[in-house]
Amino acid sequence: MGKRRPSGDGMVRKRKDGRWEGRVVVGYDEAGNPKTKNVLAKTKKECIAKLEALKSTCQVVRPVQVRSDMLVRDWLDYWYQNYSKPRLRQTTQLSYEGWIYNHLIPGLGDIPLNQLTQAELQQFFRRMKESGRKANVERRGPGMADRSVRSCHAVCQMALDKAVEEKLTHSNPAVGCKLPPMKGKEMKILTQEEIQRFLIQAKAEGMYELFLLELTTGMRRGELLALQWDDLDFATGKLRIDKQVYPVGGKLIISEPKTKAANRTIILPPAMVELLAGYKKGVFSELMFPSRTKPE
Repeated sequence: MGKRRPSGDGMVRKRKDGRWEGRVVVGYDEAGNPKTKNVLAKTKKECIAKLEALKSTCQVVRPVQVRSDMLVRDWLDYWYQNYSKPRLRQTTQLSYEGWIYNHLIPGLGDIPLNQLTQAELQQFFRRMKESGRKANVERRGPGMADRSVRSCHAVCQMALDKAVEEKLTHSNPAVGCKLPPMKGKEMKILTQEEIQRFLIQAKAEGMYELFLLELTTGMRRGELLALQWDDLDFATGKLRIDKQVYPVGGKLIISEPKTKAANRTIILPPAMVELLAGYKKGVFSELMFPSRTKPE
């Protein structure tokens, strides 16, 4: 008998002809029957290695059979792992996982997918608004922010849209739910006097060039911290913005911006270029604004 491996890892067995066979589920057909692929090898170790290589090339789906009577928890997990996660940035993955595994599944997971009603969803989002906060309850209160409730609803609606497309349910009960209204925040603008005081303090703390460039260009924090000296043409003043820094699991990652529109080139004023040229003489890093404690 083949040895069962952890869920989703496939199965490895020794055949009668002495060879080892590895088999893994790579999807399900319209009737819900599993579709598999296999590999053959002379040794068990070689077979496991080939199986891992197969999984990496064919993007193995989670071993959850798509059924019309599956629970909301099973569908949400299946939808996220197979349809949503592969196309999301790491930071967005963390947000989706929070909404799905910390809120939607605990609150709605035991309901059959094809029996989920708009009333149940409406009650869930009301509870989320009133007492859904999982952290910092003492400081911020038990209720979730309006924006958080709307974000959770958006993830839920996308998952249920796909369920309708797969004919697992007749309609999407998330459509039409009443949600907290969008509240625009009034932009606060520094006065010229406040900007001057701010830059005086920035200069005293050795961050004058960083914040002056931010005020000059309106660049985002992640874009500023990802700048490298190669991005700036000192002869023309052209500054290329094509990457950003963002935190993932306590580490800083440099990657491309979320949208193509964020990739752009701007022209810096001659005075700003001259200031950065002088600043560069004291920086020994490819990064324009490296950490002062860890320049690398």
